[in-house]
Amino acid sequence: MKQILQSLRNGETALESVPVPQVSAGSVLVRTRRSLVSLGSERTLVEFGRAGILAKVRQQPEKVKVVLDKMRSDGVLPTLEAVFHKLDEPIPLGYCNVGEVVAVGAGVKDLRVGDRLASNGPHAEYVCVPRHLAAPVPDSVSDEEATFTVIGSIALQGVRLVRPELGETVVVVGLGLVGLLAAQLLRLSGCRVIGYDFDANKVNLAKSFGIDAFVAGGESNPVARVMNSTGGVGADAVVITASTRSNTVIAESARMSRKRGRIVLVGVVGLEINRSDFYEKELTFQVSCSYGPGRYDEDYEQKGLDYPLPYVRWTENRNFQAILGMLADRRLEVTPMISEVVALEEYDRIYNDLGGGKIASLLRYPDNANPATVIRLTRTGGYPDHGGVAVVGAGNFTRMTVLPGLKKVGSTPVSIVSAKGVSGTGLAKKYGIPQSTTVYEDVLKDSGVAGVIITTRHDLHAEMALAALKAGKHVLVEKPMCLNWKELAEITRFYQDVSDGRWDMEDGETGSAAPSRQSPIPNQGTTHQEPRTKDHAPSTQIPTLSVGYNRRFSPFVQRMKALLGPETGPMNIVLSMNAGAIPRDSWVHDPEVGGGRILGEACHYIDLAIYLSGSEVEEVMMSALGPGADATTDNASITLRMANGSHAVIHYFANGHKSFSKERIEVFSGNRILLLDNFRRLTAYGFRRFSKMKGRQDKGHAEQFKRFCEGIERGTEPLIPLSEIINSTATALSALDSLAEDRWVRPKDQLADALRETTASS
Repeated sequence: MKQILQSLRNGETALESVPVPQVSAGSVLVRTRRSLVSLGSERTLVEFGRAGILAKVRQQPEKVKVVLDKMRSDGVLPTLEAVFHKLDEPIPLGYCNVGEVVAVGAGVKDLRVGDRLASNGPHAEYVCVPRHLAAPVPDSVSDEEATFTVIGSIALQGVRLVRPELGETVVVVGLGLVGLLAAQLLRLSGCRVIGYDFDANKVNLAKSFGIDAFVAGGESNPVARVMNSTGGVGADAVVITASTRSNTVIAESARMSRKRGRIVLVGVVGLEINRSDFYEKELTFQVSCSYGPGRYDEDYEQKGLDYPLPYVRWTENRNFQAILGMLADRRLEVTPMISEVVALEEYDRIYNDLGGGKIASLLRYPDNANPATVIRLTRTGGYPDHGGVAVVGAGNFTRMTVLPGLKKVGSTPVSIVSAKGVSGTGLAKKYGIPQSTTVYEDVLKDSGVAGVIITTRHDLHAEMALAALKAGKHVLVEKPMCLNWKELAEITRFYQDVSDGRWDMEDGETGSAAPSRQSPIPNQGTTHQEPRTKDHAPSTQIPTLSVGYNRRFSPFVQRMKALLGPETGPMNIVLSMNAGAIPRDSWVHDPEVGGGRILGEACHYIDLAIYLSGSEVEEVMMSALGPGADATTDNASITLRMANGSHAVIHYFANGHKSFSKERIEVFSGNRILLLDNFRRLTAYGFRRFSKMKGRQDKGHAEQFKRFCEGIERGTEPLIPLSEIINSTATALSALDSLAEDRWVRPKDQLADALRETTASS
């Protein structure tokens, strides 16, 4: 399919081929008929992209401190690489879409294939949108009219915050698309509306809607005009829909308001407020948030949890419905605002003239849009018959770490999978990946793919990893491997079945060999694995499972391991992570999606403790900061008792300062000490002929990817022994159990219980 994308690096707007997104639970897949170009907000984004680096910095100065902090902690080069990777990310344009439903996701009960919907989908031939961000279009509303639904809701939410009353005078500052819609809505509310703009054409159109409009600038003083029109009283309310960096608008809005008036900001203006203007009149000021209540709330938008109507009368979806109702009743006029309707292929007619005085430009889509879910891209060498690696997930970690790491070790994936297709296709073009797809199952069926690297959100890790293993693919899944005991038991059970001969790797079926349950943790190795040959398909091998515990592959940690030697006896290990705070509404803290930071990040240090001590965890105890701490805590201390008598203490804290090192590892063993600071400096005390090692920060990602790819090609041992992977995951889960139950927990016992439960339930 075709989609309009914009580059943040150079501002180029292009019509690109990307795979059709897959419909997800709680969402619908829509074939687009029309979409509206928001000339204001989209122009702002395009102009930002076209600006130079210094101009970008001036427009977003708050980002400078973030970059400087990262430079101090991670170094200059890694920070610059991260910035440029971010600038290379393609940005989908558009959020006013109308089309026809072609597929309905699980959980959506009130929509059917063939329904017409207005949504906040981008400028693309196919869009996947959550149910609460789409509304059915009445038969009496045309596609062109329905494209105004979402942007009309932006205006409507601003008007609702004004709380207009019959007979009030309300000023609308800026008569662009949102301003004209807001002015009409205020008139429908029984208000006298005064509006002004610098564009005479927009002013004339406003007058045709019954607005008392005038052209600002020159000898026309907006404040004097409003005060004269209100007999010196001032406006009851002001709605600002203009877009400017100037502080003049907010100052003038205050001066033209009556005492105790209301000002609502819908647009984007400078906000250096003169206190006396607001103080003397006791003015109220409020910023409107997009379409209304529910916006940016993941529980509402992505999970479909509605706000109860008696308590939140107007959510963003109910605002969509209200706009469509007014369009159907012909109370809201939008047709006069349509400046042009352009075929999608001629999109550049709009984007090359975003500042040309137009109000609403519409895109018209073809009826024969390509529904392909796979995009093949050309690359020297072509597509392999076997032995390739696919990357599943195209988020920040893939962009910033996985693909640069693979490139560093000379390995190019053969395919990349992304949910919506845009980010995956952009990365495929940048790194020479021959295929971009939105269908994970196609990768599992692909004989050219021998291994997958999974970097999706945490709740998909176990399901995707197990599906790949059953398809005979080698797996490197980002941590955490899973989010609960049931998922860990299912993965463990798979390898038990393979080890016992109860899983046929060629047919993908469970056999009838007698079970053997001497240990809950099976062996993963090369017992049944032969070296790769062209005729030896990976589906007949025992697939290896690796988890992204990259830190053990850091050259600093490898040196620590070598210095400690194979037989050092029990040791003490202290591992500290100054993790920094993440907003509480982040998906990472959601127990069902991210699993929390202990499970998702502190697990790195559990693996390091196992690796450095040379022993698995026997018992774990975790305590956390503050009363009522639960699985979402990110301020905790974890104590580990290892099987060989070693002890490890993990401090995972989010309440520190960014200027302090993010990671610090201390090992006390045999009257010697090793201190690793932020994976940049290793200092030794008591070691002969070694005192320190310094270098660029290296957390082991590239070495991990190198070994994984080489292991697939050569049929060598897995990255990490399966028993250690399962022990580290079971320890992380047991740490959460320990916190909840305030006791020491034995991971192997917990896993054995989970295996018994899954056996009983099956």
